[in-house]
Amino acid sequence: MALKALTYTAIAIGIGAALTAAVAGYRASAAEQEYPALGKTVEVDGVPVHYVQEGSGPHVVLLHGAGGNVRDFTFDLMGRLTDRYTVTAFDRPGLGYTGRVPEVPKGLLETAGDAPINQAKLLRDAAEAIGITDPILVGHSFGGIVSLAWAIAALDSESPANPAAIVSLAGVAMPWPGDLGAYYTVNGSLIGGATTIPIISAYTPQSIVEDRIEGTFAPQTAPEGYGHYIGAGLTLRPESMRANIRQVNTLRPHVVEMEKRYPELTLPIEIIHGLEDTTVPIEIHSERIAEIIPQVNLIRLEGVGHMPHHADPAETIAAIDRAAERAAIN
Repeated sequence: MALKALTYTAIAIGIGAALTAAVAGYRASAAEQEYPALGKTVEVDGVPVHYVQEGSGPHVVLLHGAGGNVRDFTFDLMGRLTDRYTVTAFDRPGLGYTGRVPEVPKGLLETAGDAPINQAKLLRDAAEAIGITDPILVGHSFGGIVSLAWAIAALDSESPANPAAIVSLAGVAMPWPGDLGAYYTVNGSLIGGATTIPIISAYTPQSIVEDRIEGTFAPQTAPEGYGHYIGAGLTLRPESMRANIRQVNTLRPHVVEMEKRYPELTLPIEIIHGLEDTTVPIEIHSERIAEIIPQVNLIRLEGVGHMPHHADPAETIAAIDRAAERAAIN
C-alpha cells in the first residue's frame, strides 16, 4: 500500500509539474505576442541585444531597473528627450528581448546572476556596434549600478562608447545591510529556480501584478495606462524571472568590489532620488556615494518614491541637461 501511495504521489507531482510548465509556457508566448519587441536587435558575441533608438543629437542611453524593460522609458521619458538627444533604451541582459551575458551559467539549476560589470561590457559593445559615442548613461534602480559598472569598465579599456556622464535615478550604488528577504532567497536557490518560479510564472493573477506595480510607485500612483503598457507578462516568463532574481540575489558582492573603485571615477554624476524611496533607500545608496565621489550632484525629491523619472520628469530632464553641460557635449 505504501509503495502504491508513493507511486500515485509521484504521478500526481509529475502531472502537476507538467501542467505548470505548460501554463507558464502559454503565458510567456501570450505575453510576447501582446508585447512584441519595440525596436531593433544587434548581436554581440552571439547574444541578441534589443534596443529602441530615436531622436538626434548627443547620445543618451537609458538603462531600466530590475524586472523592467525598455517600455518603462518609452512610456514617457524618451519622447521628452528626442528633440535634442539621440536616445537609446536597452533591454538589460536577461530581460525584455536581450539575452543573458555569455559568461553566466544559464541552466535550470544554476544560481549565478549577470554581474553588473558583465552587463555593462555587453551593452557597451552593443552601443559601440550601433554607433553610440560618449553617451550620458541614465540608469534607474538596478540600471544605476550597471551605469556605474560601465564607467568603471571605461577605466580599464578604451571604447568610443565609454560614458561622458552618468545620471542615476534612484540607482543602486552601495552595499546594503541585511538580506533581500525570502522572495529572493527562495526563488534564487536551486530548488526555487526549478519549482517556485514556474508556479509564480504560471499562476500569478493580474491583481498581484497591479499591486506590485503600484507598490513600486508608492507613495505616488502609476500613471494611467502604465500597467497595461509595461508588459509585466514579459518579466513573468520563467527565463526572465530566473535572470532577474539571480541578478538581484547575487548583486551585493559585486557592489562591494565596485565601491573600491568609485574614487577613481572623474566623470560628472547627477543623481535624482526620492526621500520616500523604500526600495533603494537614499540614505544607504545616494547619500553615501555622494560622500565618496566629490563630483556627484545629488537632488533630493521631497515626497517621491522609487520612480522619480515618472514622478518628476522635469527634474529628471534637468539632470540630464546638466550632465550634458558638465560633460561639454551639448
